[in-house]
Amino acid sequence: MASSVIEPLFPAGGKSVISADALESLLDIGEGGAQVDDPFKNHLSLSEIETLDHKLFRHFHKIIVVQPTLTRQLVSFQANKPRASYRWYKYKEAFSATLIEYLLKKYGISSGKVLDPFAGSGTALFVASEAGIDADGIELLPIGQQIFLARKCLEKEFSKDDFAAIKKWSEEHPWHQSETKVTHQSLRITNGAYPKETLESIERYLGASQRENEGVQLVLRFALLCILESVSFTRKDGQYLRWDYRSGRRQGIKSFDKGKILDFDKAIYAKLMEIRHDLEGGKASGELFPSERLTQPGHTELFSGSSLDVMPTLPDNSYDAVVTSPPYCNRYDYTRTYALELALLGIGEGELSRLRQEMLSCTVENRAKDLLKINPKWSDAIMAADDQKLLQSILCYLEIEKAQGRLNNPGIPRMVRGYFYEMACIIAECNRVMKPNALLFMVNDNVRYAGASISVDLILSSIAEKLGFRIENILVLPKGKGNSSQQMGKHGRDALRKCVYVWSKI
Repeated sequence: MASSVIEPLFPAGGKSVISADALESLLDIGEGGAQVDDPFKNHLSLSEIETLDHKLFRHFHKIIVVQPTLTRQLVSFQANKPRASYRWYKYKEAFSATLIEYLLKKYGISSGKVLDPFAGSGTALFVASEAGIDADGIELLPIGQQIFLARKCLEKEFSKDDFAAIKKWSEEHPWHQSETKVTHQSLRITNGAYPKETLESIERYLGASQRENEGVQLVLRFALLCILESVSFTRKDGQYLRWDYRSGRRQGIKSFDKGKILDFDKAIYAKLMEIRHDLEGGKASGELFPSERLTQPGHTELFSGSSLDVMPTLPDNSYDAVVTSPPYCNRYDYTRTYALELALLGIGEGELSRLRQEMLSCTVENRAKDLLKINPKWSDAIMAADDQKLLQSILCYLEIEKAQGRLNNPGIPRMVRGYFYEMACIIAECNRVMKPNALLFMVNDNVRYAGASISVDLILSSIAEKLGFRIENILVLPKGKGNSSQQMGKHGRDALRKCVYVWSKI
């Protein structure tokens, strides 16, 4: 079937202009909302999307390479578990330090400056620094900022007296004798997250830590952040926090049992000892790609805020590489999954809502952003998204699925639209700040909604071509990611590609 040109239904900034009347016209809905006929059924069907997808796949097929070296362990936090320092905080969305070492070594990046626009826990920054490369990062969420600050403080600013204080805390448990408590404020979505005795221990721990200097306080708070989930009734589960049945929260018919809830004293002791062990020269095993450590580390800096706001302030042609993994287009709301940590850091309801809206659109609650208001220079990026035929076909399909009531959440079309238009702007900014011939590495997942497999790798690479990148490789993990149980139930199992993109600035 010959693919047709899909005219964009979304103007500059990616905001929908499909009115109720327009949708009624498209679907030919009769009085009372009954569908009389759907003249666009074939045009916007899944087969049309598949045809456009196949055409785009053929365009890139010579550079799409299955890379056996890239396991799911390597492109996720899993490979960090045996790594000293990187294992302290379980940042589930992080890629591994080993992956960054592998990419830097494979592509010969040994000097200059690296950028990570979605720095998370700072993995790319610390690995680059260890290799003697300067590194900048951008991170919106305070939990990521706190992890970075604590690690940098421990590795570069801690004195012998500071280490002695941490040792004393791990051995003497001074919070037991503390008469001072710091009230731990909760959010609506974290209220009742801890057993009563655990909450009291947390408040005494915070109270006792006030007697220490700022650096020691920072590290003690970081250690506490590392154990919150393990001593709570909750578990991070993608789009939200799951609550153990022992919390007393109503969970419907099925009750969730997270298993053992750790004792606070044992958990904090183990974490403080782990930090001490790693910093005192304890060697973790299991590195897949051991790297040589340079005596002179590179400089690291983290910019706080949204990449959409921060990147336009960075200078042109200043980075030798970009290494990043943006949020995936998978409905995960990090303000919910990291709510325990954000509450401990003093984030209130209003600030939580603001953070949710400033994130790259990846959850159904994200409202459309006025991208041209943020930066009028992004018109080319928005045009590149407007002109991407596969993307526009998917957006039209999802809007019609929404109008027909066949989506499990009406916010999905807005989220998908926002994701790709915002990523187009990020890609344009990466191209601007990179030096000629510099490389960009991006880890990302493909997704599926309403039966439509969305090739994020192909769409973003197509947009990148329009914005001044050469697509060197799309490195595919040998084992794809399964789609959600809901999607499998309705549309069958369909493995989705997980990839590392390699682009170069022309």
